[in-house]
Amino acid sequence: MPATAPLRSRKAQIDRTATALFRARGFAATSMRELATELGLEAGSLYSHIKSKEEILHRVCFGLAEEFFAGFAAATADASVPVAGQLRQAIEGHVRVLTRDSAASAVFLHEWRHLSEPARTEFLALRDRYEASFRELIQRGIAAGELHAPDAAFAALTLLASLNWLPAWYKPDGKLTPDEIAHRLAEQLLGGLLVNA
Repeated sequence: MPATAPLRSRKAQIDRTATALFRARGFAATSMRELATELGLEAGSLYSHIKSKEEILHRVCFGLAEEFFAGFAAATADASVPVAGQLRQAIEGHVRVLTRDSAASAVFLHEWRHLSEPARTEFLALRDRYEASFRELIQRGIAAGELHAPDAAFAALTLLASLNWLPAWYKPDGKLTPDEIAHRLAEQLLGGLLVNA
C-alpha cells in the first residue's frame, strides 16, 4: 500500500502538469521532453510512469465525460421533480464539472481532436449521447408544457455551447463562486425556455 500511494500521486502530478501544458500550448505543440523538463525529470524516467502524452489526453477526456454523465444522471434521477427543475440541475451540474478543473475542461473541449482511433470515435459517440440527453430532456419539458422551444435540438446545442464557453473566461479566484456562476447561468439560460417566464 505505501509503495503505490507515491506512484498514484506522481501520476496525478504528471496529469496536472501535462493538462496545464496542453491548455497553454495545445496538445500537438507539447512534447514529452517539455513535460519531463516541467516536472524536473529525465525524459526516459517519464516513460516509466506513462506510455505517451495521448494516455494523459485519454484520461482527461474520458474522465470528464464520466463526470458530465454522472452529473446529468444525478440531476434527472428524481422523476417527481418537474422537467424544468431537472434541466436547471443538469445545467448547474455541467457548470460544476467545468469549474472543478478549468484546465482539464479546456483540454476536454478543444484537444479531443488529437485522440487517435478508436478513442476519437468513442469520444464523439459519448459527446453525441450527452447532447441527446439534454435534447430529450428539453423535448420532455416541451411535451409537458413546462418549456417552450420551436426546436429542442437547437435549444440543447445553444445551451451547451453557452455553457462550454465557461473555461475561456472562468477564473477560480474571481468574484463569483462556481455555485453562484451555476445559478446565474441556469437563470439566464432557462429564462428563454420556461413557459410564462
